[in-house]
Amino acid sequence: MLELINRLLGRENHSSKTVAKERLRLVLVHDRAGVSPELLQTLKIELIQVISNYMEIDEHALEVSLDSSENQVALVASIPVKNMKRSVQTETA
Repeated sequence: MLELINRLLGRENHSSKTVAKERLRLVLVHDRAGVSPELLQTLKIELIQVISNYMEIDEHALEVSLDSSENQVALVASIPVKNMKRSVQTETA
């Protein structure tokens, strides 16, 4: 309960234990989903390419991860948008 209150107030604990626990959780989620870190990185790169056609984003702050609950795996993306583009850039073949 105290951990939840600390998170809500922005006082999240970033101890080694917490970081290691989160890393292990991510490894387990990726393993259950059958997604390698390389595939997730490729997905992130392709998301940046597609979304950049429509808006200016902060690529360095972009986060892509997998989250699981019971029998489902969800792709979770946090994509900071700097600005919307007025026209769409299309790729010509």
